[in-house]
Amino acid sequence: MVASGFDGVERRGLMFVLSSPSGAGKTTLSRMLIAETPALQMSVSATTRPKRPGEVHGKDYFFVDHTRFETMVANGELLEWATVFDNRYGTPRAPVEAALSSGQDVLFDIDWQGTQQLRDRSPKDVVSVFILPPSVSALEQRLHTRAQDSEEIIRGRMRKAGDEMSHFDAYDYIVVNDNIGIAFEAVKSILRAEQLKRERQVGLSDFVLGLRRQLEK
Repeated sequence: MVASGFDGVERRGLMFVLSSPSGAGKTTLSRMLIAETPALQMSVSATTRPKRPGEVHGKDYFFVDHTRFETMVANGELLEWATVFDNRYGTPRAPVEAALSSGQDVLFDIDWQGTQQLRDRSPKDVVSVFILPPSVSALEQRLHTRAQDSEEIIRGRMRKAGDEMSHFDAYDYIVVNDNIGIAFEAVKSILRAEQLKRERQVGLSDFVLGLRRQLEK
């Protein structure tokens, strides 16, 4: 594990989940967190969808065929998985567990179903944050501002947003993204507080015992 700066005290990493309806700011916040947090790495999913131009195997996704994906599921190699538009997506277990054991935190950009699967498999390691838009009109405006999708796709995303938001109570923290800077500070504060939780600091009891012994001399 990575030492936290005190003799004999080390920290186990955590799984930091950000979820939101499309357009609420989850992707922007994820990029800001990765850029400013050296001990945080982005989870890389396995997927059966075809590789797009510019994508790199092992960096953007682990690209596998359907047979390999089903084998990974059957062998317990995935922490969570889902089907999206006929393609399979899942989080490989081994690299995440290696990161956590070395004191590295892992950031997940997944939906509520994936979050629940993570929590079922590793409840002590998961910290989940749901990002809400300040209003429906703001959400729709952001989707239009991105200029990435057709009107039909935007309408579909708006319909899906209601279902996604209905699961807000499955998350540990809720952040309303009315201002991206303020929302980022809130998310960053949550991560820092969770890093300092007593139960994640391995060797803390011995460290405190050492301090007490020094005071008794």
